[in-house]
Amino acid sequence: MVMVNQSTDVIEETIPLDPSQEYDTIVIGAGASGIGAAIALTHAGVEKFFVVDRETVGASFAKWPAETRFITPSFPSNSIGMLDLNSIAVGVSPAFSMKVEHPTGQQYAQHLNNLATFFEIPILEHTNVNAIEKHDDLFHLHFDEGTFMTKNVIWAAGEFQYPKTDAFEGAELCRHTATVSSYAELAGDDFLIIGGYESGVDAAYHLADHGKKVHVFDRADPWGEGSSNPSIALATFTIERTRHACFSEHVTLHANNGVERVTFSDGMYELTTSNGEVFQTATQPLFAGGFEGSHAFVSHLFESRDDGFPELSERDESTTHPGMFLCGPAIRHGNENFCFIYKYRQRFAVVAQAIAASLGHETDDFVEAYRGWGMYLDDLSCCGQECLTC
Repeated sequence: MVMVNQSTDVIEETIPLDPSQEYDTIVIGAGASGIGAAIALTHAGVEKFFVVDRETVGASFAKWPAETRFITPSFPSNSIGMLDLNSIAVGVSPAFSMKVEHPTGQQYAQHLNNLATFFEIPILEHTNVNAIEKHDDLFHLHFDEGTFMTKNVIWAAGEFQYPKTDAFEGAELCRHTATVSSYAELAGDDFLIIGGYESGVDAAYHLADHGKKVHVFDRADPWGEGSSNPSIALATFTIERTRHACFSEHVTLHANNGVERVTFSDGMYELTTSNGEVFQTATQPLFAGGFEGSHAFVSHLFESRDDGFPELSERDESTTHPGMFLCGPAIRHGNENFCFIYKYRQRFAVVAQAIAASLGHETDDFVEAYRGWGMYLDDLSCCGQECLTC
């Protein structure tokens, strides 16, 4: 027997490590996607399941820089049937419990732990999934502790654990913003930030607030993008920060001017842009260029789209291995990008309903309840179309 959650406040239960035990579903990943999908499974009537994570519940959020906050605001508006943008469960508002409009990553990690406890989600932490294979109608998940068998797998391992390090020549000389515990602790006075989307501008704002001089470089123009799609344009919360006095005084934005290479010699970093400009600093440049998605680890269980993301059925299921589902920011349908919590949470119930129905559960009431909360999006006819009136 292995204790569930030996280090946090998640419920203390046991999961039998029995190779002969057959589960209905195993959820991989205990972040927003995994916990949200697990709650939906519970509401749909699925009982024989558990969540597994190589670290702890909400670990990716807990590693955010101390100053970084959610760009989407939380409001406890559940009483009128509107769901908090940062909620992953129907009828639950992070703002109601945390009393914070823009939570930090550490606060949200605690929120996920609280949800796992409240909904009594069985979780196996500090456990690596070494391999996933399908034999006949069952998936075999190989852990150090043994092999589990299950009818269904939900891959919800997330996208933010593996920072990109090879986006340009010399990228390895830079420090990824995901490795910064606090911008207040960074030494230096002149910073070069590569990547001008949310994390890059967030870093620039906090450094400027400490009186640091900052240059931000981006191949596009996210701060000037006229789109209403937050997947390519900065959030209003971020745009507002760029108008603060500290930002205007200390930050220079370089739009449509990507970085070709970074070199280091005689204690100086030299950055060369696509426009041929050269910048030098003694401070290690920061790279805010994104992450390598975890879906690469299960690429053998999905067909691949032209953009490298998994090909999915209308139920977010693998088109080659039935029973293998995807939840989280890697979901793509047409041109639609489900990269934010308030987007991909709308698909938890679609997956849960598919699994519950395959097990013979009646799901009409479940679907109606989730649809009423805006948490069951099954009409993808508008995917890829821009809504300028939202």
